[in-house]
Amino acid sequence: MEPEVHVRSVRRRRTDPLPPPTPPPVNVRSWLIYTGLTTLVAALMVEGLLRHRPPDPALPSLSYVTEVQSIISEVADSLQIVVSWDLTLSKPAGRPDSIHIRVTPDLPHHAVAAVQPPNHLADTLYLSVPARGQSLRGISCAAAEHAGEPPVESCTPWQYVRPSATPQNSLDRIVIRPSGLQVDPDIGGRCADWQRTHPDRSAWIAVNRTAVPDCMGPNRKPTVAQFCAFAVLPDGKRVKTANSANNSYCEALFVEWSRELSS
Repeated sequence: MEPEVHVRSVRRRRTDPLPPPTPPPVNVRSWLIYTGLTTLVAALMVEGLLRHRPPDPALPSLSYVTEVQSIISEVADSLQIVVSWDLTLSKPAGRPDSIHIRVTPDLPHHAVAAVQPPNHLADTLYLSVPARGQSLRGISCAAAEHAGEPPVESCTPWQYVRPSATPQNSLDRIVIRPSGLQVDPDIGGRCADWQRTHPDRSAWIAVNRTAVPDCMGPNRKPTVAQFCAFAVLPDGKRVKTANSANNSYCEALFVEWSRELSS
């Protein structure tokens, strides 16, 4: 007979879980110190901000005209001059009663003038177009009219050039493009200085009417003018002249002129 096997059961002792730790009591003194420091820092920041904040500058009592500019173009048989301006800041009661505009060419007796309400910032006036091969210089002025105050004008000079060309015997017709161009005065000789220091570069950098910054005038127009001469041969063929060859600006104008004749 095989001996019996006796299995003894092991009884584990049951242990109760430990109680959670008791949080320490609130340190009222520390909280009071932290709160006091935070309040003190915030008060110092606000006080410093108020003390060092610059006061708002007082506005002038009257508003005056500034930034006078002119944009000139040929319209039919007239020279259209769009004069624009801006007004300086002032108190509400300092707005002008009206704006007086004056455009004066080389010949003073040909000056034209107009009056606009103070809420207008541009006006259009007209002069006679100069003859071919001539240029017209002048100034555009605007003044704010205040009751009992002498007007103070703000003026900007301008110039408009109309080129001309005489065809040779072998050519039937010479065409100049553009037919006229607004050119700003070279105030202070900045463009002349730039051209002296850059003799190998053209002041007429981009196609259309964008010159280098030193060659831009008070009306944001170039201080130099570039015209392109095209010719019509007796057989009707259209060609570029020598001064317009190998020039991207003239090439674009030649294509535009050719399309106009073909349309």
